[in-house]
Amino acid sequence: MARPRPEPMQVVKQRRDAALRALVDGVPYIRFLNISFDRRGDELTGVLNFDDKLIGNPFLPAIHGGVTAAFLEVTAVITLSWEHFFPRIESGEIDGEAIVTDPNIRFPKTIDFTVDYLRSGLPRDAYARAFISRSGRRYASVRVEAWQDNHAKLFAQASGHFLMPQPPRDQS
Repeated sequence: MARPRPEPMQVVKQRRDAALRALVDGVPYIRFLNISFDRRGDELTGVLNFDDKLIGNPFLPAIHGGVTAAFLEVTAVITLSWEHFFPRIESGEIDGEAIVTDPNIRFPKTIDFTVDYLRSGLPRDAYARAFISRSGRRYASVRVEAWQDNHAKLFAQASGHFLMPQPPRDQS
């Protein structure tokens, strides 16, 4: 018996990018902050595209602390969601483009989130990457790092715990 031919890599990349775009575009606050994600293989990097509305202290000028915290939390949640849904997207069980509209699909919820502000965020693009320390059926622990010009010089870091989505219960 012959094995089915694998999909062309371009088709796989398009499906993955469409799923990530649907995941990000489905949250209005992410669009408001103008956060995007760069996907390289299975690694996601959050990009906070600079805009003057993100400035909290115009005298420095520095990115608002709430924007920084939101950027770190969004990066953690999107990375967790991506890791959680990726196998189901790849298998075709979930349509990547309808990921936000399906009522049966649930996302991780923040239990707690602690941010360390290491230096002022300058008025330029910022980048963040989340590292999943533990991801089980009920609970996940994530660490996030944010930098601007030099990855070795973080301007903020965070750690958080998240409640992982549970499959819907039968209502019979």
